[in-house]
Amino acid sequence: MSAKDASDAEHGQITTLNEPVIIPRSEHGISRSQFSPNALKVLYRLKDGGYEAYLVGGCVRDLLLGLQPKDFDVVTNATPEQVKKLFRNCRLIGRRFRLAHIVFGREVIEVATMRGHHGDGGGKNNVSHASEHGQLLRDNVYGTIDEDAERRDFTINALYYSIKDFCIYDYANGVKAIKNRRIELIGDPETRYREDPVRMLRAIRFATKLDMSISPATAKPIKKLADLLSNIPPARLFEECLKLFLSGKAEANFKALREFGLFKHLFPALDKILDANPDSMQERFIIQMFINTDTRINNDKKVTPAFIFAALLWFPLLQRCQELMQREQLPHFDALAAAMNQVLSESAQQVAVPKRFTLGARDIWHIQHRFDKRGGQRAYRLSQQPRFKAAYDFMLLLVDSGQDDLKELCDWWTAYLNADVNGQKMMVKSLGGTSRGSGRPRRRRSGGSKRKGDKAAGESS
Repeated sequence: MSAKDASDAEHGQITTLNEPVIIPRSEHGISRSQFSPNALKVLYRLKDGGYEAYLVGGCVRDLLLGLQPKDFDVVTNATPEQVKKLFRNCRLIGRRFRLAHIVFGREVIEVATMRGHHGDGGGKNNVSHASEHGQLLRDNVYGTIDEDAERRDFTINALYYSIKDFCIYDYANGVKAIKNRRIELIGDPETRYREDPVRMLRAIRFATKLDMSISPATAKPIKKLADLLSNIPPARLFEECLKLFLSGKAEANFKALREFGLFKHLFPALDKILDANPDSMQERFIIQMFINTDTRINNDKKVTPAFIFAALLWFPLLQRCQELMQREQLPHFDALAAAMNQVLSESAQQVAVPKRFTLGARDIWHIQHRFDKRGGQRAYRLSQQPRFKAAYDFMLLLVDSGQDDLKELCDWWTAYLNADVNGQKMMVKSLGGTSRGSGRPRRRRSGGSKRKGDKAAGESS
């Protein structure tokens, strides 16, 4: 880095990168046979249309690491409108930065126009706007591949595979960072985080996903700037939470979020409870939930976000319910219903969970308070509820985490689910009057006489 670059970095400006290291096909080992056929179609059509076209970022990085990429992203010097003219199956998205999505059935190839430096706004393609905190709100500034590389966030993502000569262009010593297993921001970290605070979450996610460490310079500003996440739309933070918690590295991500002070800006109510109760049943519950989530994902089993968010908001829900019962003298059922509405509404100010998942979370919560009502047909009817299995797993998780008062009830339901129909009937019958909510006594009809059907039922019982 030159003296000027060092000065720029000190004052929070993005440094200028050196000339790229060009790695020929014979040295990098990446083959076109490893690419998505649809990505190749996009690359070649852009090339044949007279434009530059490169695979960029995560797909190149993952191939160098010996991983199979989930997505193949393309960068080009064609504008989004020019890309749309080349592809009938193209749709343009985004306001902060316009992108082209080329749709091939269920696969989408994302095509971005090379980004440039922010100027004085004099040109029609030089449109950018930042908030008072330095966050980029609109970023449709187009440029060259050299400029685009400087605009990339991490060095491991400033890697370009050219369809023209099959070389990799490494602008930020990304290959070296991969070998050293280091996550490093390009430019001044504080400035880059202010431009897009989500980069703090991405740094953690990349570190855990790729089994790398975050470099000291990249890690240092995170705690100080963590509150900038409050400027990010809650819907975008929901998408980032899905990436953090459904990647098979949820436990490691949770611990890193707590360590860097980011978790409290995603789930403040739970973070406060965990801070007040270190090494508690609550913390064991959350950690075990994430361990179980990772196990299921790594075994290719289904995980619903409804379960994860039900767990993350469970202890704030119980706390709020207790407060409402004490402060407003509400009965438990009414307090629980009001607490659900309040906790979900407050949480949505940080992370906007879609209704289809909050409805699932509500069902899981409701069933927790119905497990002890087993008399008559109630146990059978409850076991037929769509969310019953998730709610049962939730109760198992509570017991495994140390909630001993539920163990007897949990053992009963485990035995019930493993029994045949006759065994289930005997288990319910043996409850007698010990099961709360086992059914109200029938009211006699006025007039003192029973109908024939009622009498027959009574005689046969």
